[in-house]
Amino acid sequence: MADLKKTREQNKEGAFFVDSSCIDCGTCYWMAPDTFVNKDGQSAVFQQPSSLNEATSALRALYSCPTFSIGHKDKSPLDKEVEASFPFPIGDPKDFIYLTGFHAENSFGATSYFIERKGPEGPKNILVDSPRFFSKMAKKLYDRGGALYQFLTHRDDIADTDRYFKAFSPLGKTKRIIHQDDATKDPLKSYEIILKGFEPYQLDSETVIIPVPGHTRGSCVLLYKNKYLFTGDHLAYSLKLKQLIAFKRACWYDFNIQIESMKKLLDFSFSYILPGHGAPFGTTQEKMKKELEKCIQWMESS
Repeated sequence: MADLKKTREQNKEGAFFVDSSCIDCGTCYWMAPDTFVNKDGQSAVFQQPSSLNEATSALRALYSCPTFSIGHKDKSPLDKEVEASFPFPIGDPKDFIYLTGFHAENSFGATSYFIERKGPEGPKNILVDSPRFFSKMAKKLYDRGGALYQFLTHRDDIADTDRYFKAFSPLGKTKRIIHQDDATKDPLKSYEIILKGFEPYQLDSETVIIPVPGHTRGSCVLLYKNKYLFTGDHLAYSLKLKQLIAFKRACWYDFNIQIESMKKLLDFSFSYILPGHGAPFGTTQEKMKKELEKCIQWMESS
């Protein structure tokens, strides 16, 4: 819980506040851009919510904050309603893509996603990266069939993957997926599907995993229905710059290799970027390709 005694002086007075435990992961900036902003290296409330929609967004950020740094003084039934709304739908409703919320501190607040799918033999759900373990979330996902696959974009965003793996195990076999170049230590070495090499891996008829070394040696993205690209820390969208970006100052392997990996994505079609960090971004496939080309040019000149 956020500590009112540690409220940052940069907050605008009101119901919502941020305390000094904030790690500046950026979650609240894109979830509730009308309420939160970066001030002096941490987040702060620059404007109190003035509508139901703004209050709802601020509460989603509160429940997603990985360090419990956001507080709400004036609790109401809306707080519980918003908590219960996760996993929260995103994208085209008929595609059943969800934000899990409840970001984990040990993955620096990275976003996790849940793809709900049904097949003739039962659920074929995919959990992309992992939220922090929250028993209510685990039960919700369990009730939807758990996750046939737990796909990990890279080694940084594993969080509570193994706890969710255990929670889903009564439903049958669930498979954790990671590239071997990021599975360099236990327990990652024992995960059920270890990807090798740099060629795309066809998981099933509507899902392909594309190795994109750069941010880490074993970074991968997941393309679903030639529409949604789950990018981990490889590719993101900056609300400030209004364009696709990569994190050069948070590149742990090789930025030049990451540029070449980015160029690989020009061979694929997608209209949504669902990143680990930063705001989800959607447009047409044609415009997305142009945005990606712009990003590559930006990377090459940075």
